[in-house]
Amino acid sequence: MTLEKLSEEIIGCRKCKRLVKCCTRAAADPPKRYAGQDYWAKPITGFGDPKARLLVLGLAPAAHGGNRTGRVFTGDRSGDWLYGALHRAGFANQPESTGRDDGMTLTDAYVSVVVRCAPPDNTPTTTERDRCVKYLVRELALLTELRAIVALGGFAWDGLLLAADAMEIAIPKPRPKFGHAAQATIGSWQMFGSYHVSQQNTFTGRLTEAMLDDVFSKARAASH
Repeated sequence: MTLEKLSEEIIGCRKCKRLVKCCTRAAADPPKRYAGQDYWAKPITGFGDPKARLLVLGLAPAAHGGNRTGRVFTGDRSGDWLYGALHRAGFANQPESTGRDDGMTLTDAYVSVVVRCAPPDNTPTTTERDRCVKYLVRELALLTELRAIVALGGFAWDGLLLAADAMEIAIPKPRPKFGHAAQATIGSWQMFGSYHVSQQNTFTGRLTEAMLDDVFSKARAASH
C-alpha cells in the first residue's frame, strides 16, 4: 500500500450516506461568491510530503473550503491561517492555499483530517468518526518518518488517540487531555494541541498568530 493507493480508496468512499449528501448538497447550492464553480464534492485525502516529520491534523473539510477545492484546508479562512503559519515555520513554499493548482508544496510536513467528508454543521457523528478513522490509521502507518503531530482542536486530538489505540500504541495514563499548547508523548510521536484555526477562534482572538506560531515552533523542534 502507498499513499497514492490509499488516496484513491479514500476518494472513492461512499460509506456515510449523510456525509455524501452534505457534500453534494453544498456543491448544488453554493454561496453566491462560489456560484458556477465546479465543486470537488468527494472525500479528500491528506496533502504534503510523504517523508514528513510533522503531521497537522484537523477535524474535517469545510463544505465550501476543501469540499469545493478538493484539497485539505484550502480555499477558506481556516486554510489561510494554517498555511500562513506553515509558511512562517518554513514548511510551506507560500502562505496561501487557494486551489489544487496554486503551486503550494509542503516540505517535511503533511496535512490531514480525521473525517474525510464535510459534515453538517462541522459535526460528524461518532459512527462516522469511527468509520473514517481507519483511513487515518493506515495513513499514519505510511508516514513512517513522523516525529511530531499538531492536533487542531479537541476532535483531532481525540481522533489521533483513537488511531493510536487502533495501532496498539501505548497511550499515557491518565489519558492526555486536549488544550491549547498541550503536549503528550504517543509512542515515537510528540503530540501538540492547538485551538482550531476556525473563524470562531481566530476572529474572536481566542487563537492569535503568535499562539499558533509558538505551537509550530515547538513542533518543528520536536520533529528534528
